[in-house]
Amino acid sequence: MNTTALALAGYITWFLVLLGGIAVYRSVLTVTGKRAANAFAPHGSDVSDFSGRLCRAHANCYESFPFIGGLLLLALVTNTTDITASLALVVLACRVIQSSVHLISTSVMAVQTRFLFFLIQYGICFYWVIQFLTRLTA
Repeated sequence: MNTTALALAGYITWFLVLLGGIAVYRSVLTVTGKRAANAFAPHGSDVSDFSGRLCRAHANCYESFPFIGGLLLLALVTNTTDITASLALVVLACRVIQSSVHLISTSVMAVQTRFLFFLIQYGICFYWVIQFLTRLTA
C-alpha cells in the first residue's frame, strides 16, 4: 500500500475511532440509565465537557475530509500519488494530534496548539492543490 492510500485509510480509521468513542460513551450512559437513548444533543455538550469536545473533534474530521480526503482520493484516482506521498502521513499525524489535543483540553495553549496542527494540514493541502493544478493544466 502506498503512503497516500495508507494516510487515507488512517484518516478514515481515526474518524471511526472518534465515532466509536461517541457511541461507547453514549451507550454506557444509556445502559446505566443515566440518559435516555433519544436524549442526546448532536453537539454532545449537554452530557459533559469531554463529550462536547469528542463530538467537535469528530465534526472537525468530517469538516476537513472534503479537502484532505478529497485530495488523497484525487491523487489515487489520477495516479499522481507522487504529489501527496511525501506529506500524506504528516497530514494524518497532524489530524490525530489536533483531535487528541482537542480531547485533552480547551485551554488557550491547547487551542493554539490545535490551530497550529490545523494550519499545517491546511498548508500542505493548499500546496497539493497547486501541485495538482500545475500537473493537470500542463
